[in-house]
Amino acid sequence: IWFLYAQGYNLSVATGVGFIALAGVSAEFGVVMLLYLKQAVSVREQQIGAISVPVLEDAIREGAVLRVRPKAMTVAVILAGLIPILWGSGTGSEVMSRIAAPMVGGMIT
Repeated sequence: IWFLYAQGYNLSVATGVGFIALAGVSAEFGVVMLLYLKQAVSVREQQIGAISVPVLEDAIREGAVLRVRPKAMTVAVILAGLIPILWGSGTGSEVMSRIAAPMVGGMIT
């Protein structure tokens, strides 16, 4: 929402579509992160048996570190694809920039 405000855009159907697309990407990020965390915890559980809080925290850190680079690459590719749409000036760019703005703001955040 802060990026829409900075761009001077109002909430509209086009920005709503952008928010829906952003929610889809965020949900995908969350599901994949949970899979990696679950895998890291289950590996620790098989190695040690009973898991204490410090071991659980270590497994969570280990699983999260595996996702940092892929997430950064995904965000970079999404931004690289949306920045030209956001700043475009051709036919239909008025609507397309309003769809891209929520996604750009969300990816930067």
